[in-house]
Amino acid sequence: MRVALLSGGKDSLYAAYLSRPIDLGLFLVYETPRPSPHLLNMGKSVETLLAAGIPVVVLGLSRGREKVETVEALRRLGVDEVVAGDVYVEDHLRYMESVAREAGASLREPLWGEEPEELTYRIFGSGFEALVIGAREGLGGWLGRVVDRGSVEGFVEDVKALGVDPLGERGEYHTLVISSPLHRRRIGHEVVRVEHYPGYVIARVV
Repeated sequence: MRVALLSGGKDSLYAAYLSRPIDLGLFLVYETPRPSPHLLNMGKSVETLLAAGIPVVVLGLSRGREKVETVEALRRLGVDEVVAGDVYVEDHLRYMESVAREAGASLREPLWGEEPEELTYRIFGSGFEALVIGAREGLGGWLGRVVDRGSVEGFVEDVKALGVDPLGERGEYHTLVISSPLHRRRIGHEVVRVEHYPGYVIARVV
């Protein structure tokens, strides 16, 4: 069984797109000091994955036992291969290698080593459309806006002007994919509230 770790964001779903077919998506819920934009919008994250034809299991993880519980879940599911969307953060890659090894599965990281700006253009150039659902201070003007083939250049320019990685792999911003070559239908969306945290804003979407 090939399982993809998915959040509903552009990187993980693009990795799944490159690794298709995907048998199952695993949405991991972590306990963090600041809520994840994907967790606050979990219903929409699951909706977009299902619309992309990927069945989803949501797994809540206990603080301090995240790795153990992830490995246990992968073993129970009988996973042969894990797909993840890491690009350049070494700690993430080492962690995923360890998780897959302990679960008795191979690891596929199709985005690893790609140049971030080029990858950003490739994702949106391939037909992905994504709503910005979380952004660090300075990028709030993009919150609730859609990045697609037509707007990605302006988005990248604004992000780079702030000295931020255009891909946002360290969480500088988060997205919710609303359409892609995998999608059977485009995801409707409406921002109903904006939540403010120190240095960060998150959109609540229905």
